[in-house]
Amino acid sequence: MNIKEDSFSELLKKESFFLMIKPEENIYSNTSIRNSFFEELESLVKLGLKNIEISWSNNENWLDLVSEIKLKYPKINLGSASIVNKQSVEDSLKIGLNFSMMKFWDKDLFNYAKSKNYLLIPGIKNLKDLEEAINSNCNIIKIYPIESKDSSIDILNYKNIDFIAAGGLSINDVKTYKSLGYKAIVIGDKGIKNKIFDPKIYEWLKNNKNN
Repeated sequence: MNIKEDSFSELLKKESFFLMIKPEENIYSNTSIRNSFFEELESLVKLGLKNIEISWSNNENWLDLVSEIKLKYPKINLGSASIVNKQSVEDSLKIGLNFSMMKFWDKDLFNYAKSKNYLLIPGIKNLKDLEEAINSNCNIIKIYPIESKDSSIDILNYKNIDFIAAGGLSINDVKTYKSLGYKAIVIGDKGIKNKIFDPKIYEWLKNNKNN
C-alpha cells in the first residue's frame, strides 16, 4: 500500500489538479454526446491532462465508459470519485483504477480498501475525522468541502500528509491553494460549463505544458 501512496505522492509533486467528471445519463445512450465527450477528452490529454476521476455510478454503463477511458488513455492517472460503499471500491478494482476518492471519512470503507491494497482517499472537513484518518495511517487526504473545513485545521502542521483541496474550485484556484500548502486541487462542477470543459483548463494546460 505504501508503494501506491508513494507513487501517488510523487505524481502530486508534478501535477496541480484533478479533473472530476460526472457523466450525464445520456452519455451512455447517445452516441453523438459520447463521441463529443471523447473528442474533448482527447484534446485535454494531448495538452497534458494527467489526473482524471469519474464520479461513480451504480450501473454497468459506468463500468463500460470508464473501462473505455482507461483503454484509450493507459498513461492517465485515472480514478473514481464519490465512493460510498464496498461495491464502488470493487467496481474501481475491477476496472483497474489507480485510486478513488470518498466524499467523507468512512473508517470501515477505508480499511476495506486497504485490505484490498487499494488507494482510497477520504474527504475530511473536521479535526476529529482528520486525526482518526491519520491514526489509520492515511497519508493522502482531501479537504472537502474546502469552504467549510474546521478553522482549527492547519494543514501546515502535518508535514507528512499530502493534502488536496476540493469543493467549488476552478482552474483559477490552483495557484492560491498551492501557495497555502495543498499539493493539488480537484476541479468538479466548475470544470464543465454549458456541457463543455472550461476553456480556461485548455489555456492552463497549454501554458504549463513544459513545466
